[in-house]
Amino acid sequence: MKPYKPTNIDPIKKNKRHQLLIIGWGWPEPNATAAGFRMLQLANYFLERSYEVTFVATTAENEYSLSLVTLGIKTKQVVLNSDSFNDFIADLQPNIVLFDRFLSEEQFGWRVAKHAPDALRILDTEDLHSLRYVRELCFKTKIPFTVDIWLQDDKTKREIASIYRCDMSLIISDFEINLLRTTIGINESLLLHLPFMLAKDDIPIKTPSFEERSDFIFIGGGKHLPNLDAIKYLKKDIWPKIKTKLPNAKLEIYGAYLPQQILEFNDAVSGFNVLGKASNVSEVLQNAKVCLAPLRFGAGIKGKLLHAMQFGTPSVTTSIGAEGMHGDLDWNGVIADEESDFVTAAVTLYLNRTQWEKAQRNGNALLNSRYHKASLENTFDFKISQLHNHLENHRIQNFIGSLLEHQTMASTKYMSKWIQEKNKK
Repeated sequence: MKPYKPTNIDPIKKNKRHQLLIIGWGWPEPNATAAGFRMLQLANYFLERSYEVTFVATTAENEYSLSLVTLGIKTKQVVLNSDSFNDFIADLQPNIVLFDRFLSEEQFGWRVAKHAPDALRILDTEDLHSLRYVRELCFKTKIPFTVDIWLQDDKTKREIASIYRCDMSLIISDFEINLLRTTIGINESLLLHLPFMLAKDDIPIKTPSFEERSDFIFIGGGKHLPNLDAIKYLKKDIWPKIKTKLPNAKLEIYGAYLPQQILEFNDAVSGFNVLGKASNVSEVLQNAKVCLAPLRFGAGIKGKLLHAMQFGTPSVTTSIGAEGMHGDLDWNGVIADEESDFVTAAVTLYLNRTQWEKAQRNGNALLNSRYHKASLENTFDFKISQLHNHLENHRIQNFIGSLLEHQTMASTKYMSKWIQEKNKK
């Protein structure tokens, strides 16, 4: 995605109708994480609508952090459990506050509600963190995942409470929005299905052909546990079987923050090449013939698989990998949960030009129907306008949110003040 470049921005003029504050758990890393890519898209959405955007986080920036200042975004490092944030937001008085996940809302939501009460509060869930956490827990303990187990987990209750306390929550996966609507019973007025958004310029008109490509690819950051499990699964079980059938093929593993254990998997003899962070995601995906993503737990929609579609690379993944990404449309390759089926699908797709080209067409159809930037932004525009015009009534109708805000503000407020006093001593 091409970064937005602001033009003719007068930093002195302030339109109170267009003040956005983003509260991040960390700084966006769009070239390293799908969450960072998502946040860049949202920031650009507001910049393109002439919002003055301020981004704050409690952590320090690092080598992978996007330089937000170059995009025209003001930045500030804030402190947890400190009244200094109260003064900051009371002075800024944004008309929209965007939390980048429920943990950010837990920490700062009550302060926003108290010191900028008229601000529209939006939660970007990225994915349902509780769903990913419970699935991982079930996988590690070898217990089949069920919705009932998810409902009973404390993290689920915290995340759902955060959704209720906000005026709108952005849900990236249609599986997750259906889960919230049907299982929890959250009113549709509090939710918006907003997946990744791609413009025409984000999708190459022509990509390398079947004959011009070679080898397999996996791409995913090392901070994301589903990625680490998938790499281990590839190394131990899947790749040796593929290599037996395709002795000349290689698998290239890319990802930022890969731990030493994963880096040590690098083995040129077996063609299992661990290469670290990709300097150019577009280039490495367009060079590869097939993307492999044997994800065994996780949530949301997967940036790696969207990028594969974007650059014309068919993929083999699991039901978890493809979840919430394709609806009733055909997948950009093959979905296989059993190890033997996964291996067979990977080999067949790698060798069969007709099947490969059909998978690529399926990916293009998915991009055009489900990730179309203009239509998704129109929906987002309408929702924001609707909430701005009827915010008081919207909050009156959200009684559970008001109840949770009242109780949570009290408990979080006094816990925070206790920590603040403890830190002074």
